[in-house]
Amino acid sequence: MQKLNLPTYPFKLKSNENKTLIFDKLRKKNVVLTPEEWVRQHFVMYLIEEKKYPVSLIAIEKQLTINNRKKRTDILIFNAEGKPDIIVECKAPKIKITQDTFDQIARYNLKLNANYLIVTNGLEHFYCKMDFENETYIFLKEVPNYK
Repeated sequence: MQKLNLPTYPFKLKSNENKTLIFDKLRKKNVVLTPEEWVRQHFVMYLIEEKKYPVSLIAIEKQLTINNRKKRTDILIFNAEGKPDIIVECKAPKIKITQDTFDQIARYNLKLNANYLIVTNGLEHFYCKMDFENETYIFLKEVPNYK
């Protein structure tokens, strides 16, 4: 798999029926290792190891319904009160981050009202704090540490 612009972590990989699987610590199971999954697993570990987010507050592929259509957030982090705090949208490294990517995560946030939005393809990362009053977002230099 491609080297990402994130720290490296000791993942458990295995092969099964010509597919490579990666063990997902949070879901406690092996999942097919796609380029997007590679980014998601690295970013989750980055949030846990470097930014000190508790595993208990992180959900992977949380389902939500928008306009009667089922969608999934890649990574959703809750605050101590159990309310959505950060939404992370992961793309494969070869996928360029565009306005469409931000529109997608913004649609999710209409439903979730998270304080922060993160978009990453493992190479480029964009961190935003929501400004609900002005209906916009403020770009940040990095992910806030867990408080």
